[in-house]
Amino acid sequence: MIKRAVDITYKTAKRLVIAVVGSSVLILGLIMLVTPGPALLVIPAGLGILAIEFVWARRWLKKMRVMISRRAAEIRAAGVNQHRN
Repeated sequence: MIKRAVDITYKTAKRLVIAVVGSSVLILGLIMLVTPGPALLVIPAGLGILAIEFVWARRWLKKMRVMISRRAAEIRAAGVNQHRN
């Protein structure tokens, strides 16, 4: 019974620490959107930390990866088209 209580407490504490650290990094990244700083690196890092424990963060991180990949492909295509002209 004590072992079960310790396991539950450990899991809850781990989840709480991940939530606090991940949320802090994510909020810092959002602040960097309007202030100088590498927001586009910090926001995915915060989501990555949160994704360790939370499914919603995994979904957002996946959407962000797809969005960044598409945007990078558009930029590459625009650069190629510019050089052809």
